[in-house]
Amino acid sequence: MLALSRKKDEAIVINNDIEVTIIEVKGDQVKLGITAPKSVPVYRKEVYLQIQEANRAAANETAQAMEALKKLGQ
Repeated sequence: MLALSRKKDEAIVINNDIEVTIIEVKGDQVKLGITAPKSVPVYRKEVYLQIQEANRAAANETAQAMEALKKLGQ
């Protein structure tokens, strides 16, 4: 992991097209501004993990449905 120090209104650039700017620092909370192409999804980590879990559950249900269909075909 790369750790960088930035102050308010300073930014970092990732891969030439993503910019992360420090908007505000208040106590132990940091507000970030992220500029990225629309083709690049940007999520808070907790939301991203929920999406992954929902996708895994849906894939599992699909696999179970496929198995049930195979059994019907036998």
